[in-house]
Amino acid sequence: MKFLADMGISLKTVAFLHGLGHDAVHLSEQGLERLPDPDIVEKARQEGRIALVHDLDFGELVAASGARLPSVITFRLRNMHPARVNSALQNILAQHGEALEQGAMISVTEGQVRIRRLPLGT
Repeated sequence: MKFLADMGISLKTVAFLHGLGHDAVHLSEQGLERLPDPDIVEKARQEGRIALVHDLDFGELVAASGARLPSVITFRLRNMHPARVNSALQNILAQHGEALEQGAMISVTEGQVRIRRLPLGT
């Protein structure tokens, strides 16, 4: 799978994904720290990447677009330590990889993972 990590996601999570054999990039690695949210969504869509974010705006942008992709995983953990994020991400990939490939918004909070297939409302 291919991932695009937003600024709220640690570079350690990108390294973790590399270790699992995934193609993952971080906006900061590409000098795109100030890229507006709609442009991040479009970049993920054009590159076939799953967006990893800590900001609710991304889910709203994807939902409003009516598009099936990109998939978005939004982490809303109280403790965003990379080990916590990585553990949650590993579980999501194991259990919901197919949904992510087909188009989904996944929200991760303490003890709960919520999945919504894209496009919404279909």
